[in-house]
Amino acid sequence: MVEEKKSEHAENLGNHGGRASSWLAVTVMVVGSIVAGFGLIVANWTLVWIGAGVFVVGGVLALVFDIFTDVVIDAPRVGMRAEDHR
Repeated sequence: MVEEKKSEHAENLGNHGGRASSWLAVTVMVVGSIVAGFGLIVANWTLVWIGAGVFVVGGVLALVFDIFTDVVIDAPRVGMRAEDHR
């Protein structure tokens, strides 16, 4: 009986990992933020604008790859009983 509950529960888990293309878009935005931040630290406005441009490119990639569709919501949990709350 316990084995059935474990396997049933494992099937209901969602996946929040995301696609490689989504991670690429996020990585491009993070790199742009780092470059722009470094440009601010060293007072180099060229680096700030390059970093901002890279960030915008990452944002466009995020829109093209539709990264918000990667989220898979867990299956609804129904039938919670008192014995499930040990």
